[in-house]
Amino acid sequence: MHAHGRPRARRSWLALAGVAAAVAIVCAVGLTRPSTATTPPVVAAVDAAPPATVPLALPQHPTVLVFGDSWVYGSAATEPTLGFAYVAAEKLGWNAIVDGVRGSGYLKPGYDGPAYGERIAALDPSLDPDLVIVEGSINDRRLYPGGYESAVTSAWDDLAALYPDAQIVVLGPAPQILPVEKETAQIDADLASFAAERGWLYISPIEQEWITDANYGSVIDTSELGNDHPSTEGHAYLASRLDEALTALSGASTIVADAPVDDVGVR
Repeated sequence: MHAHGRPRARRSWLALAGVAAAVAIVCAVGLTRPSTATTPPVVAAVDAAPPATVPLALPQHPTVLVFGDSWVYGSAATEPTLGFAYVAAEKLGWNAIVDGVRGSGYLKPGYDGPAYGERIAALDPSLDPDLVIVEGSINDRRLYPGGYESAVTSAWDDLAALYPDAQIVVLGPAPQILPVEKETAQIDADLASFAAERGWLYISPIEQEWITDANYGSVIDTSELGNDHPSTEGHAYLASRLDEALTALSGASTIVADAPVDDVGVR
């Protein structure tokens, strides 16, 4: 029994040794052989550049939608139709649709209607404007910043989808009091950034200093009835500044050498 057991054990050991040697050879070959597997190249993530803004170009008598808050509505003018949107439309020969809701903003519902997003969703798709001016709004300053970017993005997406052929100009908030409130200044900066990301034109009354200590008393009605809105004279001034800003965005110039300058700064 023992004589037969030893050779079997020897054969088993030899078999194991052979297997180990074979595994070693395979491993060695694997280490020296070039790999046939292809490794995908590493591509660095590159942020897409924002679209370039295009100068404003309008037909002679464009259809223009002016959308915004109480400033667009014409609050504190002796008649709402003396508000800056109406005055600019008459001066520039627009076929204008003026849509202003007092107290409204991207976050804040107004006194006469909902917030901007819901109002945009309710706009008439058949208007087919050549230009849309989206103004404001200082009314969001008490609710800012929670949900602000999302509200603006959603509203602007809907607006662009509704009027895909329109040129869009964003008119940032103008200060109702001086110095400019921190939240109003931040809203202005955010809207400018959001507009640039889309290649939309942006006008900043704050950066361009439409309302300063020098002309504040003439532009803003601080009485209880005016409630820090532009006066009739102030609306006329804002219409003039809007005209200048739009002209600048078209690459033209409205500067006249002998243009008079009054106390409010209208040129």
